[in-house]
Amino acid sequence: MKLSLAGGVIAVVLIVALIVGYSTLFTVNQTQQALVVRLGQPVRVITQPGLDVKVPFIDSVIYVDKRILDLESPAQEVIASDQKRLVVDAFARYRVVDPLKFYQTVGSAGANSQLAILLNSALRSVLGGATLVDVVRDMREQLMAQVRGQLDHEAQQFGIQVVDVRIRRADLPEQNSQAVYQRMQTERQREAAEFRAQGSQKSQEIRARADRDVTVLLADATSQAEQIRGQGDSERNRIFADAYNRDTGFFAFYRSMQAYEKSMQHNDTHLVLKPDSDFFRYFGNPSGQQPTDGQSAPNTLAAPKPAGAK
Repeated sequence: MKLSLAGGVIAVVLIVALIVGYSTLFTVNQTQQALVVRLGQPVRVITQPGLDVKVPFIDSVIYVDKRILDLESPAQEVIASDQKRLVVDAFARYRVVDPLKFYQTVGSAGANSQLAILLNSALRSVLGGATLVDVVRDMREQLMAQVRGQLDHEAQQFGIQVVDVRIRRADLPEQNSQAVYQRMQTERQREAAEFRAQGSQKSQEIRARADRDVTVLLADATSQAEQIRGQGDSERNRIFADAYNRDTGFFAFYRSMQAYEKSMQHNDTHLVLKPDSDFFRYFGNPSGQQPTDGQSAPNTLAAPKPAGAK
């Protein structure tokens, strides 16, 4: 009976010891930092990982993540300094560096909502002093650095350090985008028409210059051809004159033979001439002399009777 009672007491004591030990000991992971709170009042901050103790049933432990956390901000409309409206989508990265101040100000539940308000305010403040071109292209890195600096300065009161702020997207509103696209399309069409007009003008200038060059070249070529042809005719006449002066009889005979050849082509030998025409003088006399009255032509060359002669 006594042994059973002693065993029950020992079991109760062990259970109580386990409960007290469980309530006294706690573990801080490497990704966490802990804040020990006693009856609602912060007692101490634990930033090193490992096993630690607290007063059982009185102290409570609040764990705060010490990793870099994400803050996603919904897209909002911002008016730039040149009165252009922009839809800006941004996000931030932060971590808790002072768990006590973080617990006393915002706590784990309200950190993101409070930082989102500060991020929107910083975006409006910084981007409101820049132009559309600066936000979209020229000064985007500098503007993000300014937003990060302002947000980090305002977040220090909550024990938060802002690591980075990025503008994911900065576009015009949908209705403005359509108007801008139409204006860009009109501008490109105007530039294309201007380029086509310049090309057509240049083409006409080149074509006119080519036509002028062709006319000049043809005129020069015609002039040179006429000069060469005139020189050839002059040389030909000189040769004929020289040949005529050397032997007038042979020259007359040669020219008559050429005339016979040209006038009596194949299937075309009809001539309407007088029989005693000077054209056939070499048919009646090899010397080309016309027979006198009462004389007949030598038999050595009989002149053919022209067609149609009576």
